[in-house]
Amino acid sequence: MASNYDYEDAPAGYEDQRRQDLGYDPNFVPDSVKSFVVHLYRHIREKNVYEIHQMYENSFQTLSDRLFKDTPWPSVDAVAHYVDNDHVFCLLYREMWFRHLYARLSPTLQQRIDSWDNYCSLFQVVLHGVVNMQLPNQWLWDMVDEFVYQFQSFCQYRAKMKNKTEQEIALLRQYDQAWNVYGVLNFLQALMEKSNIIQILEQEKEGLEQFTATDGYDYNGGSNVLKVLGYFSMVGLLRVHCLLGDYHTGLKCLLPIDITQQGVYTSVIGSHIATIYHYGFANLMLRRYVEAIREFNKILLYIYKTKQYHQKSPQYEQILKKNEQMYALLAICLSLCPQVKLVDDTVNSQLREKYGEKMSRMQRYDDEAFAIYDELFSYACPKFITPSAPSFEEPLVNYNQDAYRLQLKLFLYEVKQQQLLSGVRTFLKVYSTISLGKLASYMEVDEPTLRTILLTYKHKTHAVDSDGRIISNADVDFYIDDDMIHVVESKPVKRYGDYFLRQIVKLEGVINDMDRVKLE
Repeated sequence: MASNYDYEDAPAGYEDQRRQDLGYDPNFVPDSVKSFVVHLYRHIREKNVYEIHQMYENSFQTLSDRLFKDTPWPSVDAVAHYVDNDHVFCLLYREMWFRHLYARLSPTLQQRIDSWDNYCSLFQVVLHGVVNMQLPNQWLWDMVDEFVYQFQSFCQYRAKMKNKTEQEIALLRQYDQAWNVYGVLNFLQALMEKSNIIQILEQEKEGLEQFTATDGYDYNGGSNVLKVLGYFSMVGLLRVHCLLGDYHTGLKCLLPIDITQQGVYTSVIGSHIATIYHYGFANLMLRRYVEAIREFNKILLYIYKTKQYHQKSPQYEQILKKNEQMYALLAICLSLCPQVKLVDDTVNSQLREKYGEKMSRMQRYDDEAFAIYDELFSYACPKFITPSAPSFEEPLVNYNQDAYRLQLKLFLYEVKQQQLLSGVRTFLKVYSTISLGKLASYMEVDEPTLRTILLTYKHKTHAVDSDGRIISNADVDFYIDDDMIHVVESKPVKRYGDYFLRQIVKLEGVINDMDRVKLE
């Protein structure tokens, strides 16, 4: 077990004191770090996934907390000779080095560029070299996740041009290919294609492959690195396209993964949440509310049941944040498309606790309701980016909010149209048949206008799914025969099985309690 190693048990005093005396020295390697890299290198060479995972998840965090709270780790040059100057290990070490830097400190522009170069070298090795390693899925997911995060972070940084120094502007001009959107998309696409992951998943459906059964690991002495990076790159592509506001393409990239089933993406909690968050958000923006509600409900129930197991995980805060954001997105979906029957009781009671009052106000057609949609969307949406380089001509302006403002505007435009229709829905829920004239007078419009509103309602409550089929999001449907509107309310399918199972469990509990009672 990793925790038996001396680098975690070593007395903290000496190393900590020496570091404080010297300030940060990139070439100083504490004994515990030396021991860490030597052991990690050995385990990677021996393909000991379990030990690598322990060291990656636990020991790296422990050492970071103890020795590198507000400084970077020792430089790669300082540790290279402990690991035979192994090129691939040094790339992996730098990948962790930069991730720690981004998490704890503020990277300089030069460091952002260096991190891009390191990812380029690492992915080139995976794509064109012979990689004979088994790495934990958690690490491979983190690589893709961090790659997209650093791209997003770079775009946000570059778009704040107002206070840039001349030196920074010169660097941006010189390294104009660093974190270029085409470069980012090309790497993710190349990993996906080179790994043959789409064919592997196809063959798995026919029972010819064991990718999900082995969680993507190759126990026949091969390597899981390219295959699993290719797999997670599909989620990475969905995320990048969501950041760019291209939801159709994003969902297309995810198609090979069947998210109705358990898969390798569910084996890492961060990947599971990121997949469903972006999948649900893309569906929300494409008006496929039913699909979004269904998936948000499933993941929120899953987090509710399992979050206590992740309390010690470095991802715990991120899990809680995404959980809150997805409740906000679910509140938006259900306000635009009331389909409460799709939501589990547990999730519904959590939702009511968090957003019950806001949701009842969102049903109204006024500025206050509109402001709540604005607030929830702004809180829960991804950090949209403008991927293009800035104009370096004076005056320099900040354009980091432009992409977000555009997506917010599009979303609120849709909300305005949907709110107009909530009045129609309210009346349709009350009647099974009503004449056009009567409904027009209730809504204080003339008949031609009402016909237009009803057609708009039909259009807005239908969406095109990923297979190109037209699907209905409506809980109330209708047709017009002569001048009469006939309302068809979709009745929820009653599930008697669940009800009986719950009662049986209750009864067993009562019987057990009675058995414990000792009669005099």
